[in-house]
Amino acid sequence: MNRKNGQGAAEWIERSIREFAGSPQNSLRTGNNEVAWGEPLVGFSRGDDPLYAQIASMIGDFHWQPAEIFRITFPQTDVRPEELSVISWVLPQTEATKADNRKESTFGSERWVRARKFGEEFNVALRTEVVRLLQDAGYQAVAPQNSPMFGVRMSKAYEMASTWSERHAAYVSGLGTFGLCDGLITSVGKAMRCGSVVARISIPPTPRPYMDHHAYCLFYSEGTCGVCIKRCPVGALSKEGHDKKKCRDYLEGPIVRHAKDAYGIEAYGCGLCQTKVPCESGIPVSAGRQ
Repeated sequence: MNRKNGQGAAEWIERSIREFAGSPQNSLRTGNNEVAWGEPLVGFSRGDDPLYAQIASMIGDFHWQPAEIFRITFPQTDVRPEELSVISWVLPQTEATKADNRKESTFGSERWVRARKFGEEFNVALRTEVVRLLQDAGYQAVAPQNSPMFGVRMSKAYEMASTWSERHAAYVSGLGTFGLCDGLITSVGKAMRCGSVVARISIPPTPRPYMDHHAYCLFYSEGTCGVCIKRCPVGALSKEGHDKKKCRDYLEGPIVRHAKDAYGIEAYGCGLCQTKVPCESGIPVSAGRQ
């Protein structure tokens, strides 16, 4: 057992995540085993960060705070929220995948669909690996989205919402803010996916270089852009925001049928609002650039 705490734990976990991203599992499952994701970003937050309570109050009582999913997973353990840390990561789409998707105007490209299907399978494996590493070192840990209790509920404010949001965990962990289409804009852009693990370990939280949850979006911060509105083929985006039902109906209908017919893959993958936009590969707002 090799227990670590503080900055040493942060460095160990970040290094382990980056190393696992170099494994053969990070693959689009093409003939040449092309990688699904670029180099991950990693951030941390405290289990008692007040933002988690604020998010749950907005989405609904069903939305877990870190201590809730931890106690559900380890019911015999008496734990305080401040004893927990949330480990969050961002997996950026590769330049080849983004370039392919920029050319599309109706459906996601094959690379994008493969990233959504096989890249997310890697993300599930990464969550499992981070939990294993922590448990082997003597720390209790759970990946909320891998939990059998994870699911989707109806939110009074936001229609369908999950019991744990990877994007919100990344937001609390200093990795980015939300855009008009609800995507998370990070230092490597909005074309990405997120993952997270909750663990009973002490890790310094990553500083949040923003005060507002829309700080990196040109539309909200500067009143400009709105390019993602034009990128949506079914009008699910407007100046009022994201019509989740219209988006979901398109994803679960035409998008799924196209992926199966055109690529032989049973998955949905669109991502048009995440590509060919100013926030595709970075933070477009000048105050957010490093």
